[in-house]
Amino acid sequence: MHPYHHALSSAKKHGGEPKDYLPIHHWFDESKRYYADFRHRVLRHHAEGIFACEEKFGHTLTNSDGRTIPTRYIGEQHVKEDLGFIPSFQDWASSIQTQGWMHRPPQQTDPEIKTRLGIPNKTITSAETIQL
Repeated sequence: MHPYHHALSSAKKHGGEPKDYLPIHHWFDESKRYYADFRHRVLRHHAEGIFACEEKFGHTLTNSDGRTIPTRYIGEQHVKEDLGFIPSFQDWASSIQTQGWMHRPPQQTDPEIKTRLGIPNKTITSAETIQL
């Protein structure tokens, strides 16, 4: 669903105008710029994402009708409209198919991947540490 349609839904449910809710709904869907299909949702469409939304936008918002609405309600509405329920981040992460590069120690990682990840392209001994 497009952020504007989420905002229409919020205005219908909580009063005010769609513009009162657009920044929140755009924030949830910003990740579409990186991944233009449903997988973008892994970044914010979960319980932890709703709490991050609350941290970013504050605990409440006052709409143009003067009503104070908990920001969390807007985030919950967005996620439920897209997914039908509110998963945890763990629900998303446990569904990711692991690849070898995700868990290999840096010294065993392919040199091309090391370059992409900014890891020094040399063998690391147990006495050395990587400064991040």
